[in-house]
This record gives sequence, structure tokens and C-alpha cells, in this order.
Amino acid sequence: MLYYQTKIGVRDRGKEIGISTMKITTFNAFKSRNYRLYFTGQSISLLGTWMQKTAVSWVVYSLTHSKFMLGVTLFCTMFPSFLFSFLGGVVADRYNRYKVLLTTQVVSMVQAILLTLLIYSNHYSIWGILALSMLLGTINAFDVPARQSLVYEMVNDKNDLPNALALNSSMVNLSRLIGPAIAGIAIEKLGDVVCFGLNAFSFVAVILSLLLMKLPEYQPKPRTKKVWEDLKEGLTYVKHTPFISFIIMMLGFVSLLVLPFNTLIPVYAKDIFKGTASTFGVIDSAIGLGALTGAIFLASLKPGSNLHKILAINTLVFGVGLILFSHAPVYALALLFAAISAFGMMSQVTVTNTLIQTTVSPAMRGRVISIYAMAFFGMQPLGGLLIGLISQHMGVQDTVLAEGVIAIVIGVLHWRFVRRHAGKKSGTMVSPHQPTEAALQV
Repeated sequence: MLYYQTKIGVRDRGKEIGISTMKITTFNAFKSRNYRLYFTGQSISLLGTWMQKTAVSWVVYSLTHSKFMLGVTLFCTMFPSFLFSFLGGVVADRYNRYKVLLTTQVVSMVQAILLTLLIYSNHYSIWGILALSMLLGTINAFDVPARQSLVYEMVNDKNDLPNALALNSSMVNLSRLIGPAIAGIAIEKLGDVVCFGLNAFSFVAVILSLLLMKLPEYQPKPRTKKVWEDLKEGLTYVKHTPFISFIIMMLGFVSLLVLPFNTLIPVYAKDIFKGTASTFGVIDSAIGLGALTGAIFLASLKPGSNLHKILAINTLVFGVGLILFSHAPVYALALLFAAISAFGMMSQVTVTNTLIQTTVSPAMRGRVISIYAMAFFGMQPLGGLLIGLISQHMGVQDTVLAEGVIAIVIGVLHWRFVRRHAGKKSGTMVSPHQPTEAALQV
């Protein structure tokens, strides 16, 4: 987070002397060696991830020319995360999160190598790609809760946790800005297999960064409860924290009905704007630029900012941006509106994650994050199928227009929530100087 500390009025021999000191804390989390290693390795790995995502969408659409199959691909990648994410949260709370994360990264690299070999053979079918996408989704169900929970342990000063989460969002969206653009050029100049190969190689960086970390020794906890009891305990915890319940529910609606607009981007690139893989990469990069700008905006908020209000406003921005993008007559305008949409979109994930990470009990962190992941990863694939099917009958541009209208409705619901609970602490941004485990309930 970017904020300034100003100290005025230091007394010297009874006299008040105005001394102003300014402290910029945008990169405070980098003071922690483990977080620096994580950030570096993850940044490289995410570049490969976005290159592969871009290449998969392009290969699938070029192979099938089906908008519906784009939704099926998203479904296969993300729905397994929905099915197994809560189990992944229990694993993250019951076992050594570091070892769980290291294992998921190694298995992810194996998946990427298999996908590279499949594309390299040049004798692949859509079903092989979908099967490996399902494998990746299953891995992510265990990876996300362990990785998100472990960030807390990587930061030495727990007051820097909100800053670390903001930097994570910036890292993700910077890679989204750069990765698709590189992928578009690579597909045209070198072939799609290069994107898959580079993604497989990128896992070396994140695995190496994990091996170099020096985390506190893991203290095994006695496990007196069965897995299903842990699952029930996590659900009960969220149920009795209405503030967390509301933001996760809203994220679920956005993930189901609005975020799947991404699956239709190849259609805009190839059919509406009569472009190539580079066109697709540029549109995806424009979305990444808008999301990165949104992440920086969120990182720059002053402590005490009402995050629920910001989430409501940015959801409205998301909807307006999609409406403008849907029927943009000129390619340049479409890029601008795509960036505006992504600016608003950024709050959906980052604000929700920040509020959860800074308020949830450490013992429940993995399970609550897994519920958050279920809302995010689980609803998108279902929405991808739904949006892909609707677009076949309603048309791509009208479908995106409808998604924008739905985003505005969800934004209004957020705004009503803010008005109803005005003055309460649930929506305020946790200050780096406040305990990160403070219970913010409505």
C-alpha cells in the first residue's frame, strides 16, 4: 500500500519544531527475504502461465471454431478447482503448507511438460487438451489455498500483509499485461508450441525460489477431528461472519455471470476485428493493463478506506466498461473500453482477498480461502458454459452487453449494502498498524 507518515511537532527544550518525515511503504513487504524470493519466482512463472492460457484459447478456437468450446475449455480448467478446493483448504490447514505448495508446483510443471509434448507431436485433439486442463484445475484446487495461506508466513512483519497482497495483485496483472502480448507474437513467429514450452520451463523459477526460502520450522498440530468435521467447521465460520459471507457471495455472482466475458475475446479478435493471434494478445494485454492499473489504485488507498464502497463503485465501472466494449465500432476504442472494464474487474478479486486475508483466524485461513476460491474458480467455468451457449444464440456482442448490465445490478447491490451498514467497520481497509486478525463483522 502506498501511504505517507508525517510526524510534526517534535519538541526540543520545550519548543515545538515542525519536522516532517515521509515514508513510502508501497514495497514494504520486500523487506522480507522469503517474500522477495516468492515474488521473483512467481513473477516468472506467471508470465509462462498467461502465455499458455493465451495459446490454449487460440489453439482451441482455431481447432474447433466454436465459441461454446471456449466455454468448455474454461470449464475443464476451473471446475475441478470448485469440486476439490474445499478439500484443498482442509489440506492447507492440516498439513505443512510449504510442502503442499512445493508439491503442487512440481506437479504443475509435469502437466505443462505433457501439454507441450502433446502440442509438439502435432497429432493432438481437443479432448487431449481438455483432459490436461482438468488435471491443471485439480492441481489448482490444492495449490491456491496453500499458496495464499503461505504468504502470511512469508512476511516477517504481519502489518505488511495487506501490502504483500496488493503487490501480489500487481504481479498477477503485470504478467497478464505482458504474457498475452508475448504469446501473440510467439504464436505468429515461432508457433504455439513455444508458449507451452516456455510455461513448462518457467516453473523452474518458482520451485527454486521455494527451495531457497527459510521459513519457521513447521509445528505439526494434533488432528482430533475428521476431514468432514473440518469442512463443516469452515462453513460454520463463514456463515457466522456475515461480512465475509456477503463479499464471497457477490464474488460468486460476478464469477458466474460477468467474468466469463474473457472466453469471448478470441471471437472479438478473430471474427469481429478480423485479426490474428497478435490481435488477441493485444486485447488481452489491454485487459491486463486495466487490471494492473486497478491493482496499483488499490495498493495506493489510504488506511481506513471503505473497501465495500470502493468495490461497489468499481463494479459499476466494470459494467459500464463492458457495455461500451461490447459494441465498440473501432478497434482502438475497444482496447480502451476493455482496459476500463478490467480496472473495475480488479476489485472483485483483490478487495475480497484482502479483506479475507486480513481478518480471518489463522487456524481457519486455508478453509476460508478455499471457499473464496470455490466462488471464484467454481462459478467461472459454469458461467463460461452458460455464456458460450447464450452467445451462440444471442450473438457475442449482445451477450457481453448483457454481462455489463448484470455487473451494474451487482454494483447496485453492493452500494445498498454500503448504505445499509454505513459507519460500521466491516468495509474499512485494515491499516498496516492495526492487528491483521481483527474481526471485522457487520
